[in-house]
Amino acid sequence: MQIARPWLRENIPWIRAILFCVLVSPHIPSLSAQQKDLLMDKRAAIENAVASFMSANGIPGLSAAVVLEGEPRWSQGFGMADLEDFSPATSSTLFRLGSISKPISATAILQLWEHGKLDLDAPVQKYCPEFPQKEWPITTRELLGHLGGIRHYNPDGKGDVPEDSARHFASMRESLQLFANDPLVSKPGTKFNYSTYGYTLVGCVLEGAASEKFIDYLRKNIFQPAGMEQTRDDDFFVVIQHRTRWYHQDKSGIVRNAGVLDSSYKIPGGGIVSSADDRARFEAAILADKLLRRGTRDLMWTSLRTIDGKPSGYGLGWGITDKFGLHILAHTGGQQGTSTAFAVIPDRNAGVVVLSNLDSVAVKKLAMQILRVALDVPDSAP
Repeated sequence: MQIARPWLRENIPWIRAILFCVLVSPHIPSLSAQQKDLLMDKRAAIENAVASFMSANGIPGLSAAVVLEGEPRWSQGFGMADLEDFSPATSSTLFRLGSISKPISATAILQLWEHGKLDLDAPVQKYCPEFPQKEWPITTRELLGHLGGIRHYNPDGKGDVPEDSARHFASMRESLQLFANDPLVSKPGTKFNYSTYGYTLVGCVLEGAASEKFIDYLRKNIFQPAGMEQTRDDDFFVVIQHRTRWYHQDKSGIVRNAGVLDSSYKIPGGGIVSSADDRARFEAAILADKLLRRGTRDLMWTSLRTIDGKPSGYGLGWGITDKFGLHILAHTGGQQGTSTAFAVIPDRNAGVVVLSNLDSVAVKKLAMQILRVALDVPDSAP
């Protein structure tokens, strides 16, 4: 990180605080009953990797967790959740999840399908009549796999919520106004087109099928069964304990407060806050078939195909990749003041979570590094 010298002099106290937190954080208790199950040499290697990554990228605060043998085995906070108040990040600090909210939303939809309350292949208007008919029908399955033809954010920002905006959307249906009348970018099923707005429509579908508000359904059917007691919607105007502040690094390398963002228009696709501990519990619950039956989970983790038969590399809310000789289900996220990554390796009954409070950082690289350490993947593995 390039740091302007005057800024460096002015901010020596918080820089020292970050370094102090990084050094002492191994002694912060978290999931304490399981900590002993991760060997000390692995913990030391992970802590060193995190410290190096944070230093190289100028990250104020970060939390990470590891799931082994289907259980959370290690979690830890590093650096600062709030630079102004010198509040350290812990594994229970709440970060904006960004797009790693999508696997949670997909799991909720698959629950409804599993219980016969939702047809994945019915037109979305069956559950969300407020969404206008298009030239072609769109299904929930296509939306979950980004094959629905719904646009993502416009490069010029026109028609979207401004980058710095506290505009609040009172409902999922109100959020549809941002994109519902826009033309499709492609015929559904023909092209992978990543779309967070598509997940806003997924939220409307869920509310219609479940006959309750999106976040209420998640609280009762995802968060509570998985033991995710802290996880909730990222309500910009509500005081939420342990929520981190959000940071951005400008072109000169100076870390500043990130822009204003009320994510109420995209809760299903990027509007949830959670902790490393809670995300590890989600991974453990999905691996133990507590949220979905095994067959449903496998369907969710199977790559969709376009109409011409090409695999998209993305299932129903989850990215799919093979790396280091491992079959990995994963996702990343990023928006104002956050960069996130998590991965599940079903064959090894394992997973990893990395959450940070600085935007535009490729934390997936760190997540994969932690994964390799935790699973004893040799450096020579491709």
